[in-house]
Order: sequence, then structure tokens, then C-alpha cells
Amino acid sequence: MVVFENKAILKLLLVCLFVQFSFSAANFFRPFNVTYDHRALIIDGKRRMLISGGIHYPRATPQMWPDLIAKSKEGGADVIESYTFWNGHEPVRGQYNFEGRFDLVKFVKLVGDNGLYFLLRIGPYVCAEWNFGGFPVWLRDIPGIEFRTDNEPFKREMQRFVTKIVDLMREEKLFSWQGGPIILLQIENEYGNMEGSYGQKGKEYVKWAANMALGLGAGVPWVMCKQTDAPGDIIDTCNNYYCDGYKPNSPSKPTIWTENWDGWYTSWGGRLPHRPVEDLAFAVARFFQRGGSLMNYYMYFGGTNFGRTSGGPFYITSLRSEPKWGHLKDLHAAIKLCERALVAADSPQYMKLGPRQEAHIYWENTQCTVLNTTLSESQSACSAFLANIDEHNTVTVTFRGKSYSLPPWSVSILPDCSNVAFNTAKVGAQTSVKLVENALSPKISAPELIITKNEVSSISESWMSVKEPIGIWSESNFTVQGLLEHLKVTKDESDYLWHMTRIYVSDDDVAFWEENKVSPTLVIDSMRDVLRIFINGELMGSVSGHWVKVVQPVQFQQGYSDLMLLSQTVGLQVGLKGEFQKIFTIEENEKAGWTNLKLDATPSTFTWYKAYFDSPDGSEPIAIDLGSMGKGQAWVNDHHIGRYWNLTAPKDGCPDSCDYRGTYGSNKCMTNCGKPTQTWYHVPRSWLQASNNLLVIFEEIGGNPFEISVKLRVPRILCAQMSKSYYPPLREWLHLDLIDGKVSISDMKPQIHLQCEDGQIISSIEFASYGTPHGSCQNFSKGNCHSPNSLSVVSEACVGRNSCSVEVSNSGFGSDPCRGVLKTLAVEARCVSTSTIGVSQF
Repeated sequence: MVVFENKAILKLLLVCLFVQFSFSAANFFRPFNVTYDHRALIIDGKRRMLISGGIHYPRATPQMWPDLIAKSKEGGADVIESYTFWNGHEPVRGQYNFEGRFDLVKFVKLVGDNGLYFLLRIGPYVCAEWNFGGFPVWLRDIPGIEFRTDNEPFKREMQRFVTKIVDLMREEKLFSWQGGPIILLQIENEYGNMEGSYGQKGKEYVKWAANMALGLGAGVPWVMCKQTDAPGDIIDTCNNYYCDGYKPNSPSKPTIWTENWDGWYTSWGGRLPHRPVEDLAFAVARFFQRGGSLMNYYMYFGGTNFGRTSGGPFYITSLRSEPKWGHLKDLHAAIKLCERALVAADSPQYMKLGPRQEAHIYWENTQCTVLNTTLSESQSACSAFLANIDEHNTVTVTFRGKSYSLPPWSVSILPDCSNVAFNTAKVGAQTSVKLVENALSPKISAPELIITKNEVSSISESWMSVKEPIGIWSESNFTVQGLLEHLKVTKDESDYLWHMTRIYVSDDDVAFWEENKVSPTLVIDSMRDVLRIFINGELMGSVSGHWVKVVQPVQFQQGYSDLMLLSQTVGLQVGLKGEFQKIFTIEENEKAGWTNLKLDATPSTFTWYKAYFDSPDGSEPIAIDLGSMGKGQAWVNDHHIGRYWNLTAPKDGCPDSCDYRGTYGSNKCMTNCGKPTQTWYHVPRSWLQASNNLLVIFEEIGGNPFEISVKLRVPRILCAQMSKSYYPPLREWLHLDLIDGKVSISDMKPQIHLQCEDGQIISSIEFASYGTPHGSCQNFSKGNCHSPNSLSVVSEACVGRNSCSVEVSNSGFGSDPCRGVLKTLAVEARCVSTSTIGVSQF
């Protein structure tokens, strides 16, 4: 039997954690100072190991913020991180916006109300796959300005905005020394990637930015990410998939990971990137194993690019988030069990365990007094990380006289230097499968307890339309010699800019083309994003891409023709007539001259459509399915839900299965090949009313609005699979019998845990097998070894409850179904809303 070597150590460790967390929650707004040393941030006089979750406040609504913050805390986050977005906060120079989705103060206060810290990355350049990198477009019009270098006009504007943010946080008492949650600030953003292109002026700019930030008297530390030459009092930090080997540029600074790329952004027409949770957990564990102190997931919640905020505009409207929460929650809990040893040791003890296997051990060798109880050196805490960085083989190693089996590309965490609490490659957390259901699905009666679907998919059978005029539609256009750059003209007020010129084709021109068997061709040396070419109102061709050359054959008739987008003398008109008239708003849309759209209408380019729909019942996330449309933008009740573009990903490049082992990159483990990159677009429930919600679509290339539908993405299916070789739940480390020494951790068994969303219960167990089941979620099957009472045991424990736990053991299922074989329990369950069956949540 394996027993804790020193029960008093564990008991006091857990008491320390309990007291620390209790004080943190109860007295969060008591002022505290934040400093740092070479090991970690020092918060209120104590080193801390910190988990941070990135949430960009404008990519959600204020109504969504409380739940997002609460879920982050439940998942083990200590800190919430976000950029500030200059173009959202100062859309017009000197006119500030801190309302709605840009209510930064409210967001930070909500974080503090939940007992979490805040990392505010001011930048003000943020990149963030955000339009113009977060810079307001009016910056371009300031005389003599040159961005992000030793340029006085730019530095003056940058300092003004950074000062505005710092002063606002100070006025609202949001810094730690005022009792607020902000413990860390960032100036600039990944400037090291481009500093060299500016030469000496780039180096001077870095020094200026650091001194400017420090001079604002914020009273908390500042960081610069990807900035190896960050000046002395600024902490340089790491952004990457892996940062376990990162070291700051001074031995007096802690190791901080400001961007752990837990996924990658998706471009329209591209495959969907997916980072396996086993690899992500491996990267995080290695970071703390090798001396890291603060790690931030970029992103913990991806959110939605509402409006025209997606930079590019090739980045899709909704950023992808994967079901990694449960496994990472367990990882965070395991790291927290080690925190006392991690913060006490200035550096770990290193031990070689094999060719590609190693251990890092953290000891507490100083006295710790908590609740008048003194922990002597003989009772010092010990925590260890055992890593196998071999990409292929499971290896058995010996550590402190015991054998440990280490899966490939994994880290085992031993909070007491003896017993494994967590292994990054063993995913015991449930998988939640979200079903896409029609919003008009009928309620389910109590006896049925099944999911039904409504075959009617369209949002409305009554659509109206109005054509957008092609070309120059207003008298406010102007004429220039040559072409002007897009943003210089539009000021980012619209995606659209019309260029027009008139061309005369003579009889001699036509004769020359016919005699030489050639045709005229439009050539543009360089363009990016999207270009459409019209002649006399008819679409001749479209080109999309980043800085590509355009070579487009065109056809002219004899006489005058109107050519859009290219000529020596060009007329320019910003935006669309429908945009100018604001026909997407509730107040103005009736003035547009809409006509009823016939069911058999031919798909039309450059057309506005509108319809009304009722809000579905419940609290599940709502999406508009625009898979039947082409490219354009959409509004609901005056709110711009984003750009859409129905492009299909390449058919190749997606593996049949994803191997988590080995270094991850953005092209590894791609999914969704041969399918549209995105068809569903999020509509926050706070933007909807019970009925008669106005949906307005602007379609550029043609589509069928009658097939647009409202969808609910509902987590209905839960799956879990766990063998007897897994470890007891992390919560068992807090079990009083364990602390008192009545049982050992080796006596405790692994447990499968299933939990539906709030307001749901488990309605049925679709599959359960204790033995040697095969397959994966929604494709499980029994193996040669199977306990016949598997289904009854799991059903009794789970059906009718919001959550349940089932022990993975022979005793839990009454007997050993096959001696000498490692048994596994696989379960698939279904959830149903309690509101649909007339019962309350357990």
C-alpha cells in the first residue's frame, strides 16, 4: 500500500490552500501591492503561481460577461486577461466610448467581484486578429505620422491614449494598491517581431515606450511580450505554443507566458485548426515544471467578431473554441496542489530519469507559519513533475524508489513527490457534443425524454428585398487623378468603395482586337482582400487574396462603357446606398422601398434582404445559419452580427485522426476539409426580443434567403472513457479521511464524472460498458470483456440528475468481468432541459 510519507505535510498544505483562498475571496478589495522577483509575481507579500484566461470584452456582450468570468474561475483561472481596443474606445479623435461591449470599467469590476485578478494589455497596438490591429483609422491622417517607431506625432497620440486608460483605471480604483483586481499591465505588443526593420529608431522607440509607461505611476508591474530587449524595469514575456524553455532577459525577472496559443485563428475558405488538449496540457505542465510562474491562455474564450472588427477581413466572424475545459480544470487543480512547494523554491532540483525523461523537484526548505502552526524543515513540502518528452514510447522510470509509467509526450504531476495526481496525456474529463437543433423544435413531453427535431428549417417564408445600385449612386462622389488607397478614403466607415471611369472604344479598337485575335485585359499590380469588376453594371469577375496581381479579361462594346475600379481619372464613392440610408435599422428600414421576394426568385448580386423571426425559448446559444448565402453582412435588431462568407475549405489536408504527440503547429490536426469554413453566426440573446426580430442581410454574390434558419447549439451528448489506471479525482486530495491518514490515495479509485449544462438533467444512458469497450464518443461498442450490469449501474447513478460520478472499479460493478485484463469504463449519456419535461433540476 502506498501511504503519504508525511500526512502532516499534506494536511497543513491543504489548510494553507484553504486559508489562502478564503482570505482571497473575502478580502479581495483590501489594497495589496504587487512586485516581483526572479521566481514569480509577489502579491501581497507572497509569491504566486497564476493561471490566466484570455477574454476580449468586445467579443462578447455585457450580459455574457458574468457567466464567462464565473466559468473561468470554476475552471481554475486566477487571472482574466484582455487587450484594450483603441479604435473601439476612441472612434473619433477626442471622443471616447466606454459603453456597451466597450465598457472596460464594468468588465474589470466584474472580474474583481469574482475574486480574480486582471492582466490589462494596453498596447495600444494589439493585433488580436482585429481590424487595423486596434488602431483608429484617423491616426493615418495626422501629418507626419509613422506608426510604432521613434516618431513624435505617433508617440504623442499613443501616450495620450495609454494615459487615458491608466488614469481611468486609477480614477475607478481598479489597481491592486487601491483594492482593485489589476495586477499587471502591458505596453506595446510583439514589437520585437518588427523592431529590426526600424533600425535605431525602433530601439529608441522601445526605450521611450517603457519609460513613458513607467512614468504614469500605475503602481503595478509592466510587461512587454516578445521583446527580448525590454528595458530593466519591464518584464519581457513569451508568446508561443511552448514557453517552457523561455528565460527573461534578466535574472531578476520572473518567467511569464502572456500568450499560450491554445488554438489558431481560422480564415474563410480555410480548414479549421485544432490543438489537442493532451498537447496543450503538456505545454502548460512543462512551463510550470521548468520554472514558469504565470501562464495565460490565448484565448480561454474566443468570442465573436461582431460588426466589421475581424482583421483581414479573411478571419471568420466567430473564433473557434474547443471542449478542453474539463481536462485543463484538472490540470490547474493539480498545479495548485503543488503551489506551496513551487513558490518556496528559488529553482527546482533536476533529475535525469532516462534518455528523454526527466524530473524537476520543488522543495520547501523554510519554515511556514499558518494559523499558529509551524511547519519545520523536516516537514517541508515536496512536489515533483515527471516528464517523458519521447514522442512515441511509453517509458517506465524509477523516481525515489518507485516505478512510474509515463505515456509519450506527457507530464505526470506529483503534489507530494510520491503519488500521481494528474497526467497530461490521460484525458478523463467528459466530452460534450453540441447538437445543432432548429430553434422551432417543439417542447418534449415528460414520458418521452427524447430529442425531437422540427423538419421545417427556414427562418421565414416571407422575405423582402431591395437592389443596391451598382456604381456611383450619390452626388457626393469626387474625382481624382490616379487611385487612392482604400482606408484613406473610407476612414473605415465601410467595407465598400466604388471606383468608376468611362472608357470610349472606337471601331478601330474593335477591328484591331479581331484582326489580332486578342481581347482587352484589366491589369492591377496589387490588391488585397476582395475586388469586383463591373462593366455597364454587369459583374465581369471577382478576385480575392492578400496583395495579389489582378489580370482579368474584359469585354467592351463599341462606344462608351462604364468601367468600375480602374482608370486614370476615377470617381470614388464611399460605401453602399443601403448603408448610407441605414436600411438595416429598425427605425429606417421601412424607407428603403422593399418588395416581396418570390420563392422562385433567381439569386441576385448586391441585394438587401429582410425578414422577421421570433426568439426561441430557453437559454442556449443562438446562431443564424447563413449556409445558403454567398458573401455579405448581417444585422439583427440594429446590431451588426458580422461579415459572412460561404467559402469551402480544401478537400485535402485533414488527417483521419489527430496524434497529439510531438510539437504542434498551426497546420497540424486540421479538420473540416471540403466543407464550408463557417455557416453559423452567433446572435446574443440580449439582442433579441420575444417576437418580430428584424434580420437584414446584404448579399454581394447571390444566395437563397429562404433557406436561412435559426439554430440552437445545445450540449446534448456527454461521453467519458476511463480505465482503472487513471487517478482519483483531484477533489479527493482534499478528503478529510485522506488528510487524517485514515486512507491512502492509492485506496481511492478513479471516477467518471458526467455533468449536463445548468438547467439540464441526464435523460438516458445510451451506452455503458465496463470491460474492454472499443471506439470513441458516439461510436462506442462492447469488447470481448463486458460487465453485464454496466448499463444498470450507470443509469441508476446518473439518470434524472444534473451530474453524477461512477467509480471505475470491480467493486463498483459487482465483480471482475475478466481477470488479468485492464478494465475501462466507457459511457455515452444524453441531456435534456428540465423545462421541456416539467421537472426541476436535481
